[in-house]
Amino acid sequence: MLLVTGVSGGLGRIVADRLSGREDIGPVVLGTRAGLPGTRLVDFDEPGTLPEAFAGVDTLLLISAGYGEDDTVIARHEAAISAAEAAGVGHIVYTSLSGDGDHLTYALAHRWTERRLQRSTANWTVLRNGLYAELLTWIATPDADNRITGPLGEGRLAAVAREDLADVAVTVATDPSAHVNRTYELVGERPLGGADLAKALGAEYAPGTLAEARAAIAASGAQPFQVPMLTGTYSAIAHGFMDGTGVTSDLRELLGREPLDALEVFVAAVREG
Repeated sequence: MLLVTGVSGGLGRIVADRLSGREDIGPVVLGTRAGLPGTRLVDFDEPGTLPEAFAGVDTLLLISAGYGEDDTVIARHEAAISAAEAAGVGHIVYTSLSGDGDHLTYALAHRWTERRLQRSTANWTVLRNGLYAELLTWIATPDADNRITGPLGEGRLAAVAREDLADVAVTVATDPSAHVNRTYELVGERPLGGADLAKALGAEYAPGTLAEARAAIAASGAQPFQVPMLTGTYSAIAHGFMDGTGVTSDLRELLGREPLDALEVFVAAVREG
C-alpha cells in the first residue's frame, strides 16, 4: 500500500490526481490533516493520529510538512518518520529541497530530515525539488504599473514546473525498489531571470532592493519567519546560487520526457490570476 501525505497542498493534489484510477500500482491511500472526504487523517502536529494512518503502509510518500520555524518542521518530520518505522513501512520517499538551495533559510529542516532518513530502519529516497515555476508568480508578478520590482538582480532561477515534480514523485513512489537510498536533484533546465519574466509578459523589469522587499513582506501580514524566508529567496536568486549550475539535474531522466517550459508555466499562472 502507498500512502501519500499532504494531498491538500499544491504538490500533493497533483500527485493524487496522477494516481487516481491507476489499477496497475496496488492500493493507494491519501493523507491530509484537512479532513477531506476519502482521505486518512494524517496530522504531524498530532502524532497520535499517525499509527492508525500508517497501518498497512508499505511505501510512504512524505511530502514536506509545510513551512514553519525549523523546530516545528523538524518535529513534524521526526514524528512522521518514527511512526513510519514503528508501523513497519518499508520505504519512505521524501520531497526535499535542491542542493543549490543550501543558502535558503528553510534548507536546514530539509537537510536534517535527509540525515534522519539515512539512519532510518526503512529504505528511503530523497527528491531534492527545485523551486517551483509557480513560485515566481508570488515573487515576480508585475505590479499595477506593469513593472516587476522583485529584487532578483541579474540572477536566474532554475525553476521547475510543479507538475513535473509530481510526475517524478509518482514514478519513484510506485516503483521504490528501483530507487533505494538514492538522492535525486530535480531542477529546471532553463534558468530564468527577471528580464526574461518581464519580456514574456510585456512588462518592465525594475528590480528594487532587498531592504524594500523585506519591508513590503513585513507589512503584508506575513508570519515573522516568512520575512527572512522570502527575502533570503530573493537574495539567493539574485546572487547566482539558484541557477542550477551547482547541481546535476536528474529531472529529464526520471521524467522520461522533456520537462515542461518553466517560463510558459509562469506566464500561464500569472494570466490565470
